[in-house]
Amino acid sequence: MSRTGRTGLSRRGVLGLAGAVGAGGAVGAVGAGGGTAAGAGSAAAAAAPAGPRPGRAPAGRVRTGFERLAQDGYAVLAGQRVGVVTNPTGITPDARHLVDVLHADDRVDLVAVFGPEHGFRGTAQAGGSEGASRDPATGLPVYDTYDRSGRRLAEVFTAAGVDTVVFDVQDVGARFYTYIWTLYDCMRAAALAGKAVVVLDRPNPSGGRRAAGPVLQRPYASFVGREPIALAHGMTVAELALLFNGEFLSGAPEGPVRLRTVAMSGWRRDAFFDATGLPWVPPSPNVPTPGTALAYAGTCLFEGTNLSEGRGTTTPFEVLGAEGVDRRWAEAANALDLPGVWFREAYFTPSFSKHAGRVCGGVRLIVHDREAFDPVRAGIGLLVTARRTWSGFAWRADHWIDRLTGSDRVRALVDAGAGVEEVAGDWAAGLARFAAVREEYLLYR
Repeated sequence: MSRTGRTGLSRRGVLGLAGAVGAGGAVGAVGAGGGTAAGAGSAAAAAAPAGPRPGRAPAGRVRTGFERLAQDGYAVLAGQRVGVVTNPTGITPDARHLVDVLHADDRVDLVAVFGPEHGFRGTAQAGGSEGASRDPATGLPVYDTYDRSGRRLAEVFTAAGVDTVVFDVQDVGARFYTYIWTLYDCMRAAALAGKAVVVLDRPNPSGGRRAAGPVLQRPYASFVGREPIALAHGMTVAELALLFNGEFLSGAPEGPVRLRTVAMSGWRRDAFFDATGLPWVPPSPNVPTPGTALAYAGTCLFEGTNLSEGRGTTTPFEVLGAEGVDRRWAEAANALDLPGVWFREAYFTPSFSKHAGRVCGGVRLIVHDREAFDPVRAGIGLLVTARRTWSGFAWRADHWIDRLTGSDRVRALVDAGAGVEEVAGDWAAGLARFAAVREEYLLYR
């Protein structure tokens, strides 16, 4: 990962942008030629006609990128034909959808909507989407971005007739959660098609104090990890967009995209989602609560095994198990004395997905200290102890675990009988390198 400026924008320029946003400027712009535009729309907002407000909410809460875009009178979208990549999480504090708000405002020429995995309305399960349609509320065409990248996605943007692609989707903070790679694919496709990208920021629901877990190795790249970032990246989507543009797209044939990021105000890196004052909308069908998001970076690793990761229950990714698993797993997991979490013996019957309709034994995670809890180490501890205590343990035949962890190292070490600290030590050097690069793109200090 290069730490020299390859976009024509120096690291000093990126850090200067972060300072401007932190000081109260709403909008930062990073393009192929560099430059910033902090708070550029303030005068426009004052002169603009009254339009739908982003909503009322308690003072002192976090204000999202969309709210700050609206407060600036949508200045960065002026004169542009706009398309929005979003899903049910793209809402205002009073639970209106941003597509409805933008469509009703004469200051914005909204012409298209683009749906990621699970779809614009969020009805599809993992690995699915809703296809093309027309939004009944606004009449806008809805295009499907899922499983499209490169020229195919660039052609979608061209067919939609947009000048600027706006991204506003709630992430959960894990490398293998696909929305950040939809963002990455949209940035590359926009660069190919000569379009601009505007990223509206939202909180990382698990906070952003640190990165954790293994860094992806490029031979294992897929839609659950396009580029070498840590499993729990500890970044917001706007910060990731800056990192993608500076570290990865600058070396691509199409070059970096014309990128603007609209930062939040009031967000702290040590804040969990319940401290933001914002409403939670499940970003996908199996992430119903912020607690799910907190555990997800570790327990989603069980997608790479023959155990249920809790899909088809009311607490997905917080309960894990399979037929034949008994209390010995919870006992072994608790014996690891992992910080911030207890493991309780649990029994459940999934209504769909793995082991559907069958009684499973396993563990339930109880996070009692969120600040101390490391979901990736917890996930590794659970893999290690599941393999030791249940004779039926097996990896998925396609070695999906290697895609999730970013290499074959975790699987090989667990199979060799390694413990949590040995597995974590294996990724320590790569994580330290990523953490140093990550630091240069952080917007919130």
